[in-house]
Amino acid sequence: MTIFLTGSTGFLGGKLLNNLLETTDHNLYVLVRDIDKANHLVTELNAHNRIQLFKGDITQPSFGLDAQDIDELTGKVDIFYHLAALVKFDEELRDEIFSINYDGTKHALDFAKALHVKKFFYISTAYTVGRRDNGIENLYPMDGNIHNPYEESKVNSEHLALSYWDVMDVSIFRPSIIVGDSKTGEADSSFTLYGFMRALDVFKRRVMRNSSNPNRIYHVVGSKESTSNFVPVNYVADILAVAAKKAEAGVIYNITNPNPSTNYRLLTLIKNALDFNQLEIIEDAAPGTLTVEEERLNEMIRVFNAYLSRSFDFDDTNTQQLISGTHIKHLNMSDETTQMIIDAYFGL
Repeated sequence: MTIFLTGSTGFLGGKLLNNLLETTDHNLYVLVRDIDKANHLVTELNAHNRIQLFKGDITQPSFGLDAQDIDELTGKVDIFYHLAALVKFDEELRDEIFSINYDGTKHALDFAKALHVKKFFYISTAYTVGRRDNGIENLYPMDGNIHNPYEESKVNSEHLALSYWDVMDVSIFRPSIIVGDSKTGEADSSFTLYGFMRALDVFKRRVMRNSSNPNRIYHVVGSKESTSNFVPVNYVADILAVAAKKAEAGVIYNITNPNPSTNYRLLTLIKNALDFNQLEIIEDAAPGTLTVEEERLNEMIRVFNAYLSRSFDFDDTNTQQLISGTHIKHLNMSDETTQMIIDAYFGL
């Protein structure tokens, strides 16, 4: 088969690209913004004979490709993976988030339609669940029941993607919070867990440098018993690769962790890695009860509050059916694996 990918130089995209090279003989068309960075990646993968690069921009119709490129691709792409997205949650970035996540998806769908693509795989997020407690493998309504513009852009894009059902087979994949490789800990992400850990690391360095009391306790506001749903990047990439042969049209796949760690346990693992036992989670803080340093810390991690303060229960029945009979085992992520991924980020 011939596969077209967007977002292949990102965290998940790079892992998927390597997976497809190692486990299949598919030819790969890859859209990139930075041709020099992409050429370096192709050289590292020793894959010049199987990867063809196209310089483009998902915020433009037809990705800004010229007529010659479009003609070269037309009728030759079997599967289109659309991974490119902006993972930011800030309300002030709403226009940029929608330009990349929603308009970019519209351009990808229209481009795939023009190329006569047979299958379109849209990589969304499990957090289209929004403020609901239970994550289902169906579309959620576009009712604004969300935490931030990122979630909203993804909900809207899922509806958009499935509206193309009559011109190509569309499947949707929803990973939860993607973390490092479960075998090596390798990661290059600056988002989600990694942004949270970086904030705690910066805070620790600051207070240890300036505090006269190194044993002072600092409070993070969150729910101790709520869970954070992490999935290793290789687990997600393995599922996306298998999907090339097994995914069904119109089906949504939650790629999630059936037994996630509690936030209390997660913070304990991070504290171990940072050697910063002065951190504690508290369920709530009345106005004026946090110190200036604690206010600063909680502001640094404010963007993660929606995910630290509650649990989500995800159904992944469709994903279990997808991986049945393959080499992929249903995720069972131990504390040891989580600790290894955390330690790898801090270079331990």
